[in-house]
Amino acid sequence: MLPFRPGVAASALLLSLALIAGPGLARLRPGMQTPVAGEKTATQVTFNRDIAPIVFRSCSTCHRPGEAAPFSLLNYEDAKKHAHQIADVTRDKSMPPWLPEPQKLKFADEMRLTAGEIDLIQKWVQQGAVEGNPSDLPPMPRFVEGWRLGQPDMILKAPKPLVLPPTGIDTYWNFIFRVPITETRWVKAIEIRPGDKRYIHHANLLVDRDETSRRREAEPGAGFGGMEIRIESQAFDPAGHMLFWKPGTVPYIEPDGMALRLDKGTDLVLNTHMQPSGKPEIIQPSLGLYFTSKPATQFPMLLQLEDDSKLDIPAGQSKFVVTDDFILPVDVDLLAIYPHAHYLGKDIQAWATLPDGSRKTLLHIPRWNLNWQAVYRYAEQVLLPKGTKISLQYIYDNSADNPLNPNSPPVRVRAGNRSSDEMCHLWLQVLPVDFDPARGDPRMLLQAALARHDIKENPSDFDAHYNLAAMLQARGQMEAATQEYAIALQLRPDDAAANNAMGAALLAKGSPGDAVSYLRAALKSRPDDFDAHYNLGNALASENDFEGAAQQFRLALQTRPDDANAQANLGSALAEMGQFSEAKSHFERALQIDPHNALAKENLAELRRAMNAQ
Repeated sequence: MLPFRPGVAASALLLSLALIAGPGLARLRPGMQTPVAGEKTATQVTFNRDIAPIVFRSCSTCHRPGEAAPFSLLNYEDAKKHAHQIADVTRDKSMPPWLPEPQKLKFADEMRLTAGEIDLIQKWVQQGAVEGNPSDLPPMPRFVEGWRLGQPDMILKAPKPLVLPPTGIDTYWNFIFRVPITETRWVKAIEIRPGDKRYIHHANLLVDRDETSRRREAEPGAGFGGMEIRIESQAFDPAGHMLFWKPGTVPYIEPDGMALRLDKGTDLVLNTHMQPSGKPEIIQPSLGLYFTSKPATQFPMLLQLEDDSKLDIPAGQSKFVVTDDFILPVDVDLLAIYPHAHYLGKDIQAWATLPDGSRKTLLHIPRWNLNWQAVYRYAEQVLLPKGTKISLQYIYDNSADNPLNPNSPPVRVRAGNRSSDEMCHLWLQVLPVDFDPARGDPRMLLQAALARHDIKENPSDFDAHYNLAAMLQARGQMEAATQEYAIALQLRPDDAAANNAMGAALLAKGSPGDAVSYLRAALKSRPDDFDAHYNLGNALASENDFEGAAQQFRLALQTRPDDANAQANLGSALAEMGQFSEAKSHFERALQIDPHNALAKENLAELRRAMNAQ
């Protein structure tokens, strides 16, 4: 029998929600002095000398035409008109929108005002909001119009716009962008322009390397609805970059060595959360890609801690507490943190307890506000050694005293995707220390540890069982992997990905006969699944059913005609059936696609010897 390429390995499923970054800081005008808290000034506080530097630095980024803020703050007239409002929101620290408390571990580009700056604003308003000497006015801030990072190397526009319904609470829509590249490119930054910013609450970008999201479109380019997105990958490829947008976001440029890899056939999926305006609105996002010649040499990973299973908050409960802990199995550097809850969230804390017993506060937000959620990047990487326990504590307020409570009167609230439901999520962007591919990928240990953690907290977590099985399979532990896939399939018997993964694992175990039923089940749920057709072809070939194998490889090639391995395997099946001429054409086609395809080279050479011997 001619050799066949073994079954496709199962993949880890990664789910993402929206993570949002905030704007950066500018410098004070040279020579300007900001009073310390409580300092008395003998001079009149004026806008031009004292307040404009604060407003231009910390307010005007969003408060200007074309941005999401409801009014502009670019001159004295604007500020005078809203003077008392400015004093109120800076005094209660709701503006500028920076939620974390001051802490020892500093964040990059912190937006909070100092106590002295807040006091200065109060005095300005109390003294009558005087304009001051025109010569004291600093230069007007310069903002980049259009693309903030300059002209992108590539601009992608959503193929078809969405008409946002005029009524309702939340609309979640996923726009798919096909990336027109023919070879691997490295991306140092992606600027997200989500459409009309007045109606976009937030958006996050996901990478789909296997075009799985396209299956959910009713028509090509139209996109699809839904908040949670399930991205499947043929290889272990965990999300590691925070690609998100909210009003005021400044695009983030990845450091050298940490660029995002994009391959031929990759799609980018923009998951948007929109809110109605009262009339239909046309939303058509675009993306700006900025390439670099420096490939990735460091590979971060997003760790998601979540305990939504504990969310069942009684009406009127003002202090509902959820806690969770996770122990790191490897040394990591912590790069960024992102907390997420909805409108009942009140007090959010995360900390790390190191193996020596010392404790580091990672984040504390005593007054959570969903509308100002953000990604917080640390000014310096935070080393967390193996054995560190990451802990979270979220407190929820479901009482009538919570001004953000979406329900009046309060009702019982459970976990869910709607804004009126609740969530308890914490993402950590970490970089494994001393990453040496020769010793294995430490991100697999992190993924497996997360899956075991999630299963312990919620034995009915399908994704956790699936991901653990995928990690076990990747490490060659097929018996343990099939046991976890079996549990996942008990939870979702018709899941196409899980059935295909179980079939692939059984193939790898050397049990092709047992694999066939799972692969047929996968195809029943998803008839156009390339992997399932491909794996079923291998299983049938292993059982000497070459006619059935050839049929499956043909069906696989209908989905991906340029897959060299499928072409080579179809040639192998045809050769076994004595159809040498057609087999030869498929081997040659495989080598046109991939001149280094070992299977096609070997089998074509053997086929030519057999044909010459006739």
